[in-house]
Amino acid sequence: MMNLYQLHSFVTVIAEGSMTGAADKLYLTQPAISQQIRNLEEELGVELLVRGVRQIKPTLQGEVLYDYAKKILQLTQQAEISVKSLGAELSGVLRMGTLNSLGVSFMSPIISRLLRHNPKLSVTIDYDLGPALIEAFRKNELDILILPEIKGQFGADLVDTNARFLMSEMMWLVGPGKDTDMPKQVHLKELSKYPWIAFSREFPDYIRSLDTAFKDQAVNLTPIFQSPNVGTLKRVIESGLGWGFLPASSVKKQVKMGRMNQIQVKDFTYEIEYFFYSKSKSGDQKLIEVLYQTLQQQDKT
Repeated sequence: MMNLYQLHSFVTVIAEGSMTGAADKLYLTQPAISQQIRNLEEELGVELLVRGVRQIKPTLQGEVLYDYAKKILQLTQQAEISVKSLGAELSGVLRMGTLNSLGVSFMSPIISRLLRHNPKLSVTIDYDLGPALIEAFRKNELDILILPEIKGQFGADLVDTNARFLMSEMMWLVGPGKDTDMPKQVHLKELSKYPWIAFSREFPDYIRSLDTAFKDQAVNLTPIFQSPNVGTLKRVIESGLGWGFLPASSVKKQVKMGRMNQIQVKDFTYEIEYFFYSKSKSGDQKLIEVLYQTLQQQDKT
């Protein structure tokens, strides 16, 4: 029967586009990965992969299995984290700081899960702009920071701090779902066809990168509305007043439900890398570790 190792290898092959890439990712040999895929195909009685010269792609049956396999692996990891959280008997006070755009869609489910299983735990989350959160962390007013890489994004450094990569996400160009005439793909120069909604202040490096791209393409846009509050921007865009870039995690649900349209921009992309910052000499490393693992799992759901 199928096992988790086979599914993990299969999902990684699809994600990496090759057996070699999957082997490097999983620290296995290429023949070992190939054997697991062959065993999986034999058990199911179908071919799962189209083995091209440069890239491997899933067959139709492979696409179906890929979707199920991701869900199975995610549920397995969720179960592991939930059991660890339940058995950890976490207690104490945890003070966290992050951006508004990571609030409802990312942080709320995690905190609810931790508090449900750990009644002696008290959690505080401060939402603010990056520089203010970094300053609060320096003053020991916060135990944890969840922010984009602070040197590149905010020009800041932290001493005696552990920084661990947490996740990455793209900025998506989105427009109102009710607009059936909205194109699927555009160039930057075409953005002037619609009223512009600007996401301001949360990601300074994103703003600099977009401004540079606009200048290079001789694009001159004046926003009809701008705000650092992603919830407000979502409502403005959903109502049909314009389009703009927002973090993917904050709009995936709206795009999936058809309340927003995602538009691919051919000549501009921007990826945000988030890190988990904690004090090197923090007292409750057990609590911090459980939180980090839970946050990592949330990114996969």
